[in-house]
Amino acid sequence: MAPPIIISVPHQLGRAEARRRIEAGFAKILNLLPGNGGVRTERWDDDRLTFSVAAMGQTVSGVIHVLDAVVTMEIELPGVLRVIASGLKERLQNVGQRLLTKK
Repeated sequence: MAPPIIISVPHQLGRAEARRRIEAGFAKILNLLPGNGGVRTERWDDDRLTFSVAAMGQTVSGVIHVLDAVVTMEIELPGVLRVIASGLKERLQNVGQRLLTKK
């Protein structure tokens, strides 16, 4: 299995506000995943979100960790989706930065 896509997004919001923004903007993150649109699951354990989504007959899964000054995303893409997901890491990084920019 290929290594996961890992993204780290620093922030200055504090853990509670960062989590609130991730919860509110989670759909934006999922919309970037290739072939998204299938059944999804999500579960929060403290400040750790575990999710999976059906995409083009494959399952994309991941974990988002919300920490005091950084949010990390680890996303597992099956082989076929990994090939067609060029630029995904950059797009996820951009969405994460928009969600976590202090306003």
